[in-house]
Amino acid sequence: MKKHTLGLTAVSAAVLLSACNDSGNETGGGESTDGSIDVVATIAQIGEPLSVIAGDFANVETLMGPGVDPHIYEASQGDIRLFQQADIIFYNGLHLEAQLSDVFNSVETNAHAIGEKVDAGSLLEDEEDAGMDDPHIWFDVVLWEQALDAAVEELKVLLPDHADEIEENKQAYFAELEELHMYAVDTLAQIPEEQRILVTAHDAFQYFGEMNNIDVMGIQGLSTESEAGISDIQSTINTIVEKEVPAVFVESSVNDSTIQAVIEGANQAGHSIELGGELYSDAMGDAGTEEGTYIGMYRHNVDTIYSALTASE
Repeated sequence: MKKHTLGLTAVSAAVLLSACNDSGNETGGGESTDGSIDVVATIAQIGEPLSVIAGDFANVETLMGPGVDPHIYEASQGDIRLFQQADIIFYNGLHLEAQLSDVFNSVETNAHAIGEKVDAGSLLEDEEDAGMDDPHIWFDVVLWEQALDAAVEELKVLLPDHADEIEENKQAYFAELEELHMYAVDTLAQIPEEQRILVTAHDAFQYFGEMNNIDVMGIQGLSTESEAGISDIQSTINTIVEKEVPAVFVESSVNDSTIQAVIEGANQAGHSIELGGELYSDAMGDAGTEEGTYIGMYRHNVDTIYSALTASE
């Protein structure tokens, strides 16, 4: 499993960006000579859909690539230059990109936390940290439409001459999201109810579980900043043995050591359990692959979970 951090602190990043501004470089320059704008998205779940919706009217660059954990990602000097050159920046917010918050809060940038634009009553709360919302809203397709819609409205402000075309693209893309929503619900409903238990390395799938009527257990909490304790691992093992869970899953952006410890512990307790496969949680797949698209990533997760939890049927 790949984990990625870059060593510049958020405060240092803010200072560097301020220095860049003082040196005479402008932050964001509106439309380029070809009529397009430069967009930066922190995560691919934002960047890839917006690249589809904006089409040739925007050059969309994603900050964090495959295997990158946004919970612990720190800005590099290259990132600061990217922010400096961008016309607009979109990030998830809700404390997902925790190490970048100082940059967005203390430096004047055209940055938008689209996760904070969704219906607040639909957000799930962190069970271990009262008052903190679960940031993994892209796993609820309906909520993610709301977040993307907020981003699209900002794009239309910067691209008024192309607003109608962008809206058309959005409507076409959202129609695909509706199909994805129905596919996920229909497919996962075929898993016998007693086997609808999703065990993953960290607690990224609660929205997925709510939407698809699946019980979700993450060994770590909502963030990967803290390590899972022995009691967390043992509690997971006890539940797996008690409920005879057939499979557990690793995540592409999270170290697999806790999942391997759970598998070993369950086997020692006399319960044979399989590694169900790799899921995409905080990061998507490689660009140019199905899993490198939001829709393809989501379908991959649905199909992987369905296959693993029905393998004994």
